[in-house]
Amino acid sequence: MTDDGAFRVITACTTETVRAAIAAQQTEGLVAARFADLLTGAVLVRETMSPGLRVQALLKGASGSGRFVADSYPDGATRGLVSLPEGREDVVFGEGALLQMMRTLPNGALHSGIVEVPEAGGISGALMQYMHDSEQIFSVISVGALVEGGEVKAAGGFIVQLLPELKDELLMVMTERLRDFTSMEPLLRASMTPEGLLAELLYGMPYTTLEERPLRFECQCSAVRVVGSLGTLPATELAELVAAGEMLHIACDYCGKSYEVQPETLRGLLEKS
Repeated sequence: MTDDGAFRVITACTTETVRAAIAAQQTEGLVAARFADLLTGAVLVRETMSPGLRVQALLKGASGSGRFVADSYPDGATRGLVSLPEGREDVVFGEGALLQMMRTLPNGALHSGIVEVPEAGGISGALMQYMHDSEQIFSVISVGALVEGGEVKAAGGFIVQLLPELKDELLMVMTERLRDFTSMEPLLRASMTPEGLLAELLYGMPYTTLEERPLRFECQCSAVRVVGSLGTLPATELAELVAAGEMLHIACDYCGKSYEVQPETLRGLLEKS
């Protein structure tokens, strides 16, 4: 935060987190780049608005062209999901494409906001619109990923927020400066660290770094959760599974980890239901 209270800035390097999430979803090319942007956006929104809460970002492409999910937790663990109709290679932005941001509140309720994803501004533009419409905070947001040869070379982004102490002359300075940061690609190619990006964004402005937090790819799946989800099935379906007498093999959609559920476990679920 600048020492005069005019700006709050959060920068993030999400390269390793994004690489692992993309590998788990087996995506590449433009899909991988868009997915990376959503993952970075979810991290930035969580750190900005709700660092102690789980934040999910759901991107629905126009005309049923697919959807992405980014799921970020307070400890920095982040995962994601890519779902495209057979034969499609990318989601479509523009009219009908929606970005939904959700925060899980301590009482279990969801705080949700939905905005359209512009064809030109993409995910960065949608994130800025969300912050303006749902949070009433003017923010400049840029997320990006450098994907070459099927590999994520770098990924990251930043948020610059205008605070109540902002004076007009400082706004003019920052507005002019941000013209040089409209795209993350040059910054990613320069291998700029979060600290380096922060220094560039606030060049000549005294500021204090308030906190640094780690990020990583990690799925929240477990054998207990898999069994718990099976317990929500209707009794008739559980009875059919028990009658089959076969072990179930279930793979997590987020990370691909496989779980085995014994017939005895299914029988116990049926007795409880």
